[in-house]
Amino acid sequence: MVHILKNLPKNSLSGRIEAAMVRAVALSGSSQAPEKLLSALQYATFPGGARIRPTILTSVAMACADDQPELTDAAAAALELIHCASLVHDDLPCFDNADVRRGKPTVHRGYSEPLAILTGDSLIVLAFEALSSVPSADPARSMKLVQILAHQTGMPNGICAGQGWESEEKIDLSAYHRSKTGALFVAATQMGAVAAGQDAEQWYELGARIGEAFQVADDLRDVMFSEEELGKPAGQDILHERPNAVSELGLDGAQSRLKDILAGAISSIPSCPGEAQLAQMVTLQAKKIMPDVKTRSEV
Repeated sequence: MVHILKNLPKNSLSGRIEAAMVRAVALSGSSQAPEKLLSALQYATFPGGARIRPTILTSVAMACADDQPELTDAAAAALELIHCASLVHDDLPCFDNADVRRGKPTVHRGYSEPLAILTGDSLIVLAFEALSSVPSADPARSMKLVQILAHQTGMPNGICAGQGWESEEKIDLSAYHRSKTGALFVAATQMGAVAAGQDAEQWYELGARIGEAFQVADDLRDVMFSEEELGKPAGQDILHERPNAVSELGLDGAQSRLKDILAGAISSIPSCPGEAQLAQMVTLQAKKIMPDVKTRSEV
């Protein structure tokens, strides 16, 4: 992974996040480690996707002064490791049975189903190891970060619960979306604030709104885009009969809903020294995720 560090852009947010990821993943490396599992773990994390969750986390910390940057970096990497683990597990035959992720074969296709399960499990454990590996960190902040990440990962409201809703005969759509997609965005805003010594609770709404926006945008892309454009299988909501914003609101209605959510997200940013810069970041991410329904009228 040394070549990844050498190629990182200097003094950039993306470079900072990628360097944090390299340091975190390096914790799993050893001459005594099983080579195939280590390779699968690295394959699942590099090259990454947009790294949007750690970007939000780090941006919130920076807006709140970021007085313990090493802790912020560890939190950002831990959150992304949980996200990567969820993708590995989501792609398994027992769930989505996906062949492609981020434009390349999924882990279970490239390495085998047993190694994919172990990779996802290892990434979850590694996330918490990364959070506990900052000797200079404030102990109270570190403990709170662990609590937030655990709460937004497991039961009853984390991403595990989100996946679990798909096995229920009757789905609570709000709870389903809040857990499946919103949980890690809430973790992003709250963990960024806590890493910088701020209260987590006032950052819940921003994370929840961003999470809802990404879920609606994902529902739109699943219907509108091809597998080649997405870098993963398309049409999964229809195939698996999942509840989604497009089936509920239609294309125009879903896009209108997305715009409303994003506007609410910007207005919900708590008062902080870097409030204006944080609003710019949210606006930039909004532009990236907003699908253009008009150019896809044939759908």
